[in-house]
Amino acid sequence: MMNLVLVVLSQVACLVQPPAIVPGGAGRLAGEEIALFQTRAGYSVSVAVESLPGARMLEVDPRGTLYVSRPSRGDVIALRDEDGDGVFERREVFLSGRPSVHALCFHDGALWFATSGSIGRARDTDGDLKADEITDVLPAGTLPSGGGHWYRSLLVTAEGIYTSIGDSGNISDQSDTDRQKIWAYALDGTEKRLFSSGIRNTEKLRLRPGTDEVWGVDHGSDWFGAAYGERQGQQAITDLNPPDELNHYIEGGFYGHPFLVGDRVPRPEYREHPELLDLAARTIPPAWSIPAHWAANALCFIEEAPRPGPGAMPIDHRGDAFVACRGSWNSTRAVGYCVARVLFDDGKPYGLLQIVSTHDPRTGEVHARPVDCVQDVDGSVLFSSDQPGRVYRIRYTGTR
Repeated sequence: MMNLVLVVLSQVACLVQPPAIVPGGAGRLAGEEIALFQTRAGYSVSVAVESLPGARMLEVDPRGTLYVSRPSRGDVIALRDEDGDGVFERREVFLSGRPSVHALCFHDGALWFATSGSIGRARDTDGDLKADEITDVLPAGTLPSGGGHWYRSLLVTAEGIYTSIGDSGNISDQSDTDRQKIWAYALDGTEKRLFSSGIRNTEKLRLRPGTDEVWGVDHGSDWFGAAYGERQGQQAITDLNPPDELNHYIEGGFYGHPFLVGDRVPRPEYREHPELLDLAARTIPPAWSIPAHWAANALCFIEEAPRPGPGAMPIDHRGDAFVACRGSWNSTRAVGYCVARVLFDDGKPYGLLQIVSTHDPRTGEVHARPVDCVQDVDGSVLFSSDQPGRVYRIRYTGTR
């Protein structure tokens, strides 16, 4: 068994409020914030897309077209690097007029997309980076919308469609509703069935390469210590609990929320629940626990690149997951704000390495908030930041 590797972000001074977010830095030229990132030796970061306000979820098709969803604008932008320099200089509005459009998944020649209450499919039949065939597979109103955690995940495979509906609050008991669950559908939007339950907020689902295993990262809940009398700024319990969860979702699986967190630890608000022991026995613990309040938001698995470039992730990264973490608000210390690599061996996680931190521990400033990551066709990894609105590229520069 390989040794456990766990790298935790640098600790900073206690903060009552979340750290200051400096979108690119006042008076700073575009991309200069990268010099303030904490980048692990053997990797480099550059700007791949400049000035894309509200950039959130990413997808890359086999031709190398990058798609970026912008829920706040209700559109999806399509981009292409036409000269191969690593910067996407051509951009078009692929899709618009879709409020809260979020999750993206390319399957069978089409870009599938999810809004808060619907799932659709769009095709670019003439190669102009604009959708000209749009189909509503699950029309508006099919999925619960509004409330908290209104971002939907989306995975489309030959077997069907998977989407998650998060908790409308923090630790609500919504067991008898469509929320806190992953639902599966046939590719035509029929045959709805429950896939997994007991989730809080999983914003992206993906298959582990070479398998039909569904994986995602689930946000941990807030204010774990409130039931013990903690107050904001004096929260020794909340600062370290509960973890975010990297989960392998299986059909029929229950993952604990809102009753239990992490390795079957009860939320104090539910410690008197009459079925707590039965719920604990049913709960599938996380495959890997990510530190509390990192806000692990989305993941991508590393595969063999179709057109590998000099910055492609090396062979020993294949099968590992990169995870984009947006960072804390419910913590007195700045934590998260990074892209991390979760190491896998024989299909199971065994460690975590921080690759890029966008938080500067010297000043307390945050220079980007990673939202999503995806592997490009050249084998490098792209990650989005909605503050500032950019997409960055991580290249491997170490020894092969």
